[in-house]
Amino acid sequence: MSDGGPGFLDVLSRALGGTTVSVTAADPLGRPVPAAVLLVDEGGRRTAYIESAQACGLHLLAVGERDPLVTTTLGVGQLIEAAVAEGATRVVVGLGGSGTNDGGAGMLAALGVGDPDVLAAGGARLRDLADDALDGLTQVRERLRAIELVLATDVDSPLLGFQGASAVFGPQKGATPEMTQELESALGRFAEVVRKVVPSSRDLLTGREMRLEREPGAGAAGGLGYGMLLLGGRRVSGVRAALQAVGFEALVQGADLVVTGEGRFDGQSLRGKVVAGVAEVALAGATPTVVIAGQALVGRREAMSLGISGTYAVADNPGQVAAALADPVGTLVARAAQVALTWSPRHG
Repeated sequence: MSDGGPGFLDVLSRALGGTTVSVTAADPLGRPVPAAVLLVDEGGRRTAYIESAQACGLHLLAVGERDPLVTTTLGVGQLIEAAVAEGATRVVVGLGGSGTNDGGAGMLAALGVGDPDVLAAGGARLRDLADDALDGLTQVRERLRAIELVLATDVDSPLLGFQGASAVFGPQKGATPEMTQELESALGRFAEVVRKVVPSSRDLLTGREMRLEREPGAGAAGGLGYGMLLLGGRRVSGVRAALQAVGFEALVQGADLVVTGEGRFDGQSLRGKVVAGVAEVALAGATPTVVIAGQALVGRREAMSLGISGTYAVADNPGQVAAALADPVGTLVARAAQVALTWSPRHG
């Protein structure tokens, strides 16, 4: 299963079939890396599926290279261009697992919005954007108007603020508190320049100003969601898109127990991640769900509210964490075996 992050194409290609086209894209530091675009033809329409982490994923960076001040989403824009070149009229981009925090500026640069030397130089560079740095945005929006853009996100965070891209996810990508503040300021300037090209609209009923940086999912993948919303993209839940593709509801109906999990089951898991999506469908089908995770930091009451019947951690203390990292397969197998004894029928 996937929520739009790493593994998104693997899940969809097994479920949907289609044709995989190999391409080369820039990684977060601008180095060429192999990637793929999944093309699926249905009803005379071609849909392209893209996994943004193949170009901007944190896993592409060594620990010492993780610096969201300089990493870019340029390669994601290159993947979108490749999809359009293959004749796709619908492009679904899975967002998650990124090592970037540039608001999608690098992606926009690859599509022709502005100077790549400025927009694809990392999140920090956006702090000094000139007022005319995005002059090509209107033309790119018009060029892609006939393409249905869908962003499948693993979170519903806005771009800015205490729940935004920099504050919540920056530290995971190597940002210090000082760097997080710098990135927040830079993204604020980016949104300011954007409004000079794409003015905010107003709700027809309430008159309330509607600003894309506040939209759910704008903060996904270090603000890559915001960049796609600027292009007219429509947001969907990444995990729900994957669940629908694999026919998960029907699979649950034929099961006695659902087992799901992730590396760290914490507060973020409750908002748009795989565990929450799987548990929601299983609960609707009255099928119990158990979670096996590397670490489990969600309380029993919160887990039960999702319909989760049991939560099991591979590592309960620092010593066990070190052991799990040293032998992830062996320790996971051992924990799963213990869980199986609890949930499997006993035969005399």
